[in-house]
Amino acid sequence: MSRIGRKPIAIPSGVDVAVAGDNFITIKGPKGELSYAAPPSLDIAVEGAELTVTRPNDARQNRSLHGLSRTLINNMVVGVTDGFRKNLEIQGVGYRAAMDGKDLVLNVGFSHPVRFHAPEGISYALDGQTKISVLGIDKQAVGEEAARIRRVRPPEPYKGKGIRYEGEIVRRKAGKAGKAK
Repeated sequence: MSRIGRKPIAIPSGVDVAVAGDNFITIKGPKGELSYAAPPSLDIAVEGAELTVTRPNDARQNRSLHGLSRTLINNMVVGVTDGFRKNLEIQGVGYRAAMDGKDLVLNVGFSHPVRFHAPEGISYALDGQTKISVLGIDKQAVGEEAARIRRVRPPEPYKGKGIRYEGEIVRRKAGKAGKAK
């Protein structure tokens, strides 16, 4: 049995969970509302301040979806209560970020600035000119947006210049060897 799937999900106060007959889950919290269509083969029950996900049998499909569905629902509960944050760092001489209203503007060595308009449910925050935070309640959307920003100028292996995740280690390569005299 899935160790993750067996764990009940604690529902904090201020969070409303509604499960429709076709396993359509809607979770409302202080930061917003998220919904998920769980596989119909799983049983989802709300008992007091806990939500449990159980599978009817040990068929391969049900085993693979059990832990996944529980984790996705738990991420929704965490998202509507605390939210998610992905931090990015910009490294390189002259590379910087700025906010223009709700848009993020990156100057990362191109002849033009690169603009990002925040999708719905996502917001940007800057800490100085070289630290970007992507904030939102949907974990997948936050990760996708952070990856989209990083893709503009991924870190290069010689000098390490570019946009990287906070704490990301970039493997460095040796440059050209000098001429021997």
